[in-house]
Amino acid sequence: MPRIAIAAAVVVLAIHITFAALLTISDTGVHVGGVDQIGLALIGLVEAGAILLFTRPRLRVGAAGVEVRNLVGDRLFSWDRVAGLAYPEKGFSARLLLPDDEHVPVLAVQAWDADRAVAAMSSFRELDERYRHHDNAAGDPS
Repeated sequence: MPRIAIAAAVVVLAIHITFAALLTISDTGVHVGGVDQIGLALIGLVEAGAILLFTRPRLRVGAAGVEVRNLVGDRLFSWDRVAGLAYPEKGFSARLLLPDDEHVPVLAVQAWDADRAVAAMSSFRELDERYRHHDNAAGDPS
């Protein structure tokens, strides 16, 4: 997803800059000046920035728990709140499973990422096994 978002942002920005440059080529009867050209380019910059939000999603797993960063904001879930990571049949991204049938979408693991998504799910399972059982073993007096 990040590669697609970067390519899309570049294309959107290039189109806006090109149209801004070509805006004053011919006289259409409407006065178009430099401010209009700058405005059109800035609109492209804002749109490209919004598209680049899709490069933000991350999934981090560590001793403290699981951190999910989606388009806006990030949240850390301690291991006692994490029930697992699943990929629903009809979903486009993985879900972090929480108690009481709650879940949080994990946009960092997308269906169209194919092999990378499979690798991410495998890595999560390995880290889940390591950290969850490490915490349980540390609290076990035997």
